[in-house]
Amino acid sequence: MILDPLSLRDLGWSPYFQAGLDAVEQTDADPVRVAAVHRNGVDVLGPDGARRVTTGVALPTEAIAVGDWLLVERASGRALRILERKSLLGRRAAGTGHDAQLIAANLDTLFIVTSCNAEFNAARLERYLAVARQAGVTPVIVLTKVDACDDPDSYADRARALSAALPVEAVNALDQASVARLAGWCGGGQTVALAGSSGVGKSTLTNALTGAALLTNGIREDDAHGRHTTTARTLHRTLGGGWLIDTPGMRALRLADVADGIGAVFDDIADLAEGCRFGDCGHDGEPGCAVRAAIEAGALDAGRLARWRKLAREDARNSASLAESRARDRAWGRFHKSVKREIRHRKG
Repeated sequence: MILDPLSLRDLGWSPYFQAGLDAVEQTDADPVRVAAVHRNGVDVLGPDGARRVTTGVALPTEAIAVGDWLLVERASGRALRILERKSLLGRRAAGTGHDAQLIAANLDTLFIVTSCNAEFNAARLERYLAVARQAGVTPVIVLTKVDACDDPDSYADRARALSAALPVEAVNALDQASVARLAGWCGGGQTVALAGSSGVGKSTLTNALTGAALLTNGIREDDAHGRHTTTARTLHRTLGGGWLIDTPGMRALRLADVADGIGAVFDDIADLAEGCRFGDCGHDGEPGCAVRAAIEAGALDAGRLARWRKLAREDARNSASLAESRARDRAWGRFHKSVKREIRHRKG
């Protein structure tokens, strides 16, 4: 946890957030930035340093993400509300539930970390790219373990093929000079998050970018899979004056409400589809299909089309179930309020 007092600007405050305050709030409350979220409260950073803020029923911790800006009442020290976010990363919660799980808020950049070994997986990377694009966050593919790879350029080429104009950086996380390639995204006023599977070197990369000394674990060399090291999302200050959020390795990144993000990642398929004879072409044997023609000509990988279909179907299915869950929550909320009104009426 950062203990030294920092200005709001140091913490990433900008006119965007200032515009979200009204005159009364500027007099009676203070903005602070969320550094960690716990079950019964949140750790925040502000000009007065670090402290724990309690939350209540009106603002449960489940609704708060690391990187959020909270408005805290001066008199009581109570968190009043979350300031409007400029970006939010999330996913469908693991398991059978339909709830959305928050990952990080108010990011400028997402470092999608993978390694130059058997862990590299195009389908998994496309999932992260879709989430980043949906949130309006700049994605950067960061390839690690280049020092243990004979041909890192081949991995970089495979990564660049995933999306147009996608920044890709290959680094040795143990070499500070190599990690310096990422400095342009980690300067003052900027916030970046690290995401990726366990064992790809996120904690080592966090150490290099922040000067911290986080615990790191190795990987199982037989399958290039790692064991979890980071167990919670935490805000760290980078050596360049920006902010970094490390996230636990995610075994599954379930998509929901990211149709636009998927479209942005697979815009090459969308561009080709405009040349199909039929507007509702399913690219599955219809005559005059420009997408199938591109595959036959070697201009489009058939595996990429299959991955696009899989993500689009998953997003549609999960988005529908998430919408149903939200509708049930709204209905329950209306019922709860009506019961409270009836109780007050009877007492009156």
